Amino acid sequence: MADLTKTSPAGSKRTRPLLRLAQDFVRPYAATVVVIILLMTAEAALTGGLAYLLGPVIDEVFIKRDQTMAYVLPAVLFGVMALKAAISYVSGVSLAQVGQGAVSDLQVAMFAKVTRYDLARLNAMHSGQFAARFLNDAMLIRESVTRTTTGLVRDTLTVVALIVVMFIQDWPLALVLCSVLPLTALYTLSLGRKTNKASARGMESTGDLATHLSETLDGRRVVKAYRMEDHAIARASAIVTERMKHWMKAATARAAATPSAEVLAGAGIAAVILYAALREMPIANFTSFLASMMLSYQSIRSLSNFYTAVSEGSAAAERAYALLDAPTDVGDTTSDALRVSAAPSISFKDASFEYGAAIPALDHVSFEVPAGKTVALVGPSGSGKSTALNLILRFYDVAQGAIEIDGQDIRRVTIGSLRDAMALVTQEPFLFDETIADNIGCGRPGASRAEIEDAARAAAAHEFILALPQGYETKVGEAGVRLSGGQRQRIAIARAVLKNAPILLLDEATSSLDTESERAVQTALTRLMKDRTTLVIAHRLSTISDADKIVVLEHGRVVEQGSHGELIARGGLYARLHRTQFAESGRAAPAAVAE
Repeated sequence: MADLTKTSPAGSKRTRPLLRLAQDFVRPYAATVVVIILLMTAEAALTGGLAYLLGPVIDEVFIKRDQTMAYVLPAVLFGVMALKAAISYVSGVSLAQVGQGAVSDLQVAMFAKVTRYDLARLNAMHSGQFAARFLNDAMLIRESVTRTTTGLVRDTLTVVALIVVMFIQDWPLALVLCSVLPLTALYTLSLGRKTNKASARGMESTGDLATHLSETLDGRRVVKAYRMEDHAIARASAIVTERMKHWMKAATARAAATPSAEVLAGAGIAAVILYAALREMPIANFTSFLASMMLSYQSIRSLSNFYTAVSEGSAAAERAYALLDAPTDVGDTTSDALRVSAAPSISFKDASFEYGAAIPALDHVSFEVPAGKTVALVGPSGSGKSTALNLILRFYDVAQGAIEIDGQDIRRVTIGSLRDAMALVTQEPFLFDETIADNIGCGRPGASRAEIEDAARAAAAHEFILALPQGYETKVGEAGVRLSGGQRQRIAIARAVLKNAPILLLDEATSSLDTESERAVQTALTRLMKDRTTLVIAHRLSTISDADKIVVLEHGRVVEQGSHGELIARGGLYARLHRTQFAESGRAAPAAVAE
């Protein structure tokens, strides 16, 4: 398969996406395509044979009254038609297999590409837009693949075979009729351009509709709390109206192609009848000629929609390749795997990063996470805490400086080996709409049920799981909506326990929980953190007072480092944040522990 990461060079914008599609996704089915071409060629030849045989039928059966031919020729006609029908069935099924197979491969490639996007590119693209391309555009591409093959092979060869029959029967009349075909082709091209433009805009509106639907469902609590239902409905109505306008333009242009073919056929039939009457054309020749015209009508009508289908498919393929050709900003630059000890060290060395804004998210940050120790990152919102975790996981790459694990620059090892060495527990744990066992098991694919249950016990989740109606086979719903926040968090911790990675990353893992849930989750986290190198982002400072070291960030810079007692005694930013939190909770701040 061709390298899908390369951008298509400039060229024919209208056909190049489909040519790339044929090379990348249809070529694996080349043997089947060859068989289809041979079958369609035979089908076209048999169609021409049918038209030609009508001449001898009229001549031998109705003019000469040959009794033998009265039995033979109908049997031959039936045999030809039966064979043609069988070939049509086989070629149709085979073509559907190629079209669906190519589109299925394309969908898998698109999904794989988007799944491997770096976080910046994923954040820049709405999931609804991807869903529209994945489903709606794929349908248009499938139709284009089947119509392209049918139009270029069966319909074209059928028209050619029937034109040959017409030339055999009366070449001057056939020559006159053929001169009209270029005019029809030009008219069809103009309709195709209109269809292509309208279809492209219709696809954009489809993406907007998918985006709005996704946002409305994801934000359903906000929509209802702020009584935004009418606003959401009005916006959906406006998008649907705009989408319908573009699709109607495409449908109007597409529908105009068939009447033009009918007008052509009607004019041709009238001309043939007039010509035959004036020139006293032999009845056998006239019948065969007229049959050729009538049989070619269906193929010409199908060809009249050929360019519009190609235009729609090309626009959809172009959008698909926009996904496939997108460059990867964060990727493997080496095949070397990360080599880590049982409890590796982490070093930020003058690391800087910004999300594209003028103000850096991290500004020359340096600190150490010693092997097997727990280091907490604290600071006001926007100070760069989550950015530090994103950089360790290589969701983004540092702009300056470096991050090292056991002395290895994480940009010089494979992303897979880097992330295998880490387990992440976030503030809002994401659960897949699968069973609890599946959600825990994704921490280490292939883990046994006993290992999954042991991980749940370590995360203080086993008891509440068994209390559910289906236990570990309970489906958690979309994003785990059927479970409480504390239950979701303990399943996420069980997932991290099962992974058993030497580095643990905790991103405000208890900040959204109530006191009782926090106590249970904190107990599970304490067990998980034992003998691991742990980096914690904490909102509740009471949860990290026992950390080996606390790094205080402000405006992307490290302003303080030290233990809880040292930072309290220093009276800097950490001490102020600590006093503020305890004042808000109505409790007195504990005295600093003497070091």
